[in-house]
Amino acid sequence: MRVVLQPAGRSKKVINQHYLDTIASPVVFDDHADLLEPGVRERLDQLFPGGSAQMWGVVPGVGDANVHWVEKMSPGDFALFSGDKKIYFGGTIALMWRNEGLAGRLWGRKDNGQTWEYMYALSGTQGFDVTVDEIRRLLDWKPKRNIQGVYVLDQDDSDTLQAHLTLEASTADTACGPPPDPQADADAATGYDGELERTATRAYRGEQAALKRHLLPGPTGECALCGRTLPAGFLIAAHIKKRAVCTDDEKRDFQNIAMLACSLGCDSLYERGYITVTDTGHIRISPLAHTMPGVHDHIRQHLADRTVPWWTQAREPHFHWHRTHTFKPDPPA
Repeated sequence: MRVVLQPAGRSKKVINQHYLDTIASPVVFDDHADLLEPGVRERLDQLFPGGSAQMWGVVPGVGDANVHWVEKMSPGDFALFSGDKKIYFGGTIALMWRNEGLAGRLWGRKDNGQTWEYMYALSGTQGFDVTVDEIRRLLDWKPKRNIQGVYVLDQDDSDTLQAHLTLEASTADTACGPPPDPQADADAATGYDGELERTATRAYRGEQAALKRHLLPGPTGECALCGRTLPAGFLIAAHIKKRAVCTDDEKRDFQNIAMLACSLGCDSLYERGYITVTDTGHIRISPLAHTMPGVHDHIRQHLADRTVPWWTQAREPHFHWHRTHTFKPDPPA
């Protein structure tokens, strides 16, 4: 999965109207059946059984400058929308196609006659609140570099952003994707000659052991999220704010930087952004959890309507980081 940076500043009247027309209000396929090619319509129906999808597009650009980047985009890539100095929206590209007629109907044309004909449909969309300054620091960009045109990050930078923001493909994008290739997977594994243990250093393991001893002095403990009392083996010393972005002082602040989370579901749900903790200490559930019945049922049974006693004002800055970087909220209206 690569990350696509899509400039779309909503402070511009035209772009905001496009967002309202085809993102905030998903495009209904039946309304444009006369312009959708049969193969594209069939694929859209497979991916979006509800009959509508959020859509965006890219203009060819002067001298077809954007086509080079469009050709690097693929279904399964994650598109991040930027504008007004922040990343505010994103989702996985489920399908790509070219349709000048449909783009013209949906979004009109620029003064030079071009329209946003390189189209894509998005699924698993969510809101973000991450400044471009933070992206600059994370990817080691020059201080004044901006996201000015559609751009596909290389794999290393994509991996960095994927880990930092916990980006993952939605189920719609993988349901109709290409079948797995076991031989290719085997070849990749046997041919890999890079590091196998990038983060599992002795110092890190020692820190984690000390952190867990601090949080769990006895043979049992209570999960901070679901409240169940469990044996130590089912409890994890989970960082409230992603450890990779913690300062050294934060890593050493055992009292506030971490919590006990159970391996029976809570640690994974929190780590992947399907639940978070509000600024009043209540569990908040991602709307994306509702698209996965098994996940939704687990949350409803163990986490819905819970207050987290572990939340305090001292820990709130770390929970706030999780809400704005890892949690998967509704897209902005």
